Amino acid sequence: MPVESEIGIFALGTVLSPGELLPLHFFEERYKELIQECVDGERPFLLLFTDDEGIREVGCTASVVEVLERFDDGRMNIVVEGGSIMQVVELTRGRSFTTGRAVELDDDLEAGDEREAAIALFRRFAAAAGLDEAGALEEDARPLSYAIMARVDLPPAEKQSVIEMRVERDRLMALIELLARGMQALQRVVEIRRRAQGNGKVPHE
Repeated sequence: MPVESEIGIFALGTVLSPGELLPLHFFEERYKELIQECVDGERPFLLLFTDDEGIREVGCTASVVEVLERFDDGRMNIVVEGGSIMQVVELTRGRSFTTGRAVELDDDLEAGDEREAAIALFRRFAAAAGLDEAGALEEDARPLSYAIMARVDLPPAEKQSVIEMRVERDRLMALIELLARGMQALQRVVEIRRRAQGNGKVPHE
């Protein structure tokens, strides 16, 4: 059975994926206490996505890798790195910040043709978006889905849906769809710019 562990929880309107680096600013007293304990004890906290539908139960652990700035009032600018995907099974009490017992979720890392299709589409997307990280994608030690998620700014709710998937093949198929939609959006931006440059008219080819 999965081993439960108690962990501090930070709910935020963004989603962290394994291996991803994310800058954060902490200003609330309860969260300043949480982060200071994580820094002093060199332990992670659990970042959970929250929106109008509420706080999700599945999220990614976050370890502080750099404290960028400390303010006199205790506020901090930090950088965290995503670790493991965990699910909260019970909230606990006794601290100023939210805590809970959580279990690490297993992953099925097998993937077929979806892997090559995702790599090819990501390279096209990266080239169109001006990203400079496509070359190192296959050298990344993380599962491909997480490596892509760390490089692309995805809508939080859809990114949350992907990290809740426990099969790499399913995650890659979802990312292929999201990247394809992203390509269409980029192409629309290019078309709008062309129209603007031509006073609203698209030049004949």
